[in-house]
Amino acid sequence: MRVLLLGGGGREHALALGLAGDPSVEQLIAAPGNPGIASLASLQGVDPCDPAAVAALAVETGVDLVVIGPEAPLVAGVADAVRAKGIPAFGPSAEAARLEGSKTFAKDVMTAAGVPTARAYTCTDAESTARALDEFGAPYVVKNDGLAAGKGVVVTDDRAAALRHAEECGRVVVEEYLAGPEVSLFVVTDGEAAVPLLPAQDFKRVGDGDTGPNTGGMGAYAPLPWAPPGLVDEVMRDVVHPTLAEMARRGTPFAGLLYVGLAITADGPRVIEFNARFGDPETQVVLALLETPLAGLLHAAATGTLAGHPPLRWRDGAAVTVVVAAEGYPAAPRSGDVITGAEGPGVIHAGTRRADDGALLSSGGRVLCATATGTDLAAARDAAYALVAGVELAGSHHRTDIAAAAVEGRITIPG
Repeated sequence: MRVLLLGGGGREHALALGLAGDPSVEQLIAAPGNPGIASLASLQGVDPCDPAAVAALAVETGVDLVVIGPEAPLVAGVADAVRAKGIPAFGPSAEAARLEGSKTFAKDVMTAAGVPTARAYTCTDAESTARALDEFGAPYVVKNDGLAAGKGVVVTDDRAAALRHAEECGRVVVEEYLAGPEVSLFVVTDGEAAVPLLPAQDFKRVGDGDTGPNTGGMGAYAPLPWAPPGLVDEVMRDVVHPTLAEMARRGTPFAGLLYVGLAITADGPRVIEFNARFGDPETQVVLALLETPLAGLLHAAATGTLAGHPPLRWRDGAAVTVVVAAEGYPAAPRSGDVITGAEGPGVIHAGTRRADDGALLSSGGRVLCATATGTDLAAARDAAYALVAGVELAGSHHRTDIAAAAVEGRITIPG
């Protein structure tokens, strides 16, 4: 199988590792890729958000599967353009990707499907926003209605800050706050059949103890030793299958990766958000534990044959990833600094580039993801932080408490 992978972040490097490790993959091509992916694939300088250019590259290279990593190409209709050429694409249509592209659309689908989620209002002016904030009370949850690269959400006790965020965004969804630990569940689907992956937990706040502003994610771990028994079955029954049925009923079936962001509340799992692609950095830990060949799984979803795919196999143990971020991230990340110690196994490239002299430089806010597995969560955590210690990047910072609460048994579910 020849596979084209779109994107150039940490999620895509993790996907590239999984795809390259599948014995059925003869050639892996990435556009645009990054220096980490370059050791696994041939890179093409094509804009992943240009549907016509991606479709032309897929035809020119004769690939059997296109795997679309980020959300922006999906919302731009890249999957549609590729499929129009008769080439299987892993990723939803532009219409179906509205589950991520519009928080309002996602809420409409959840309501129609009877999916348990937070009450919410869509607001476009200061007056309606203020009314919604006062109805729900603190903590205030304000979400940019459109794509925001994982940084469009403000959760705060400061009403003025919530109003400012709404004004900056223009159109927002104001929600009631859901109390409880969060879970990310990835579901591979061809629109009818659906296969859940291991639940994971990521860390959105920039600082230890969940302090500071939201980021794209500062680390993650899997599996979740504290998760209630039957959680995945419950979410598949009450969230995933009703959502897929509602999308099909609307004539926009969802095929690809449905990311279900959950809060485990005193009343059970509640959906915080849907995304239309693998999450970053949860992908790094989930795929590190997946033993089933990745390309075959994604190809089955892209060709409508997922129901016949064998059950997934998982490695024993646990996985942890810790994000090394550039100085100034998330507000104003500095780029162009030299990185050393990033060449070994387990160091996933998220925001890097090569200088003309071959030096590895930072080129984004989240620069690297130190990813390790272990016999248990504590061992995986120790191994991930050992990788972090070997990386040198001036001014960089990382959280020191990724997976600590889970290892120490400090995560509780309200009730």
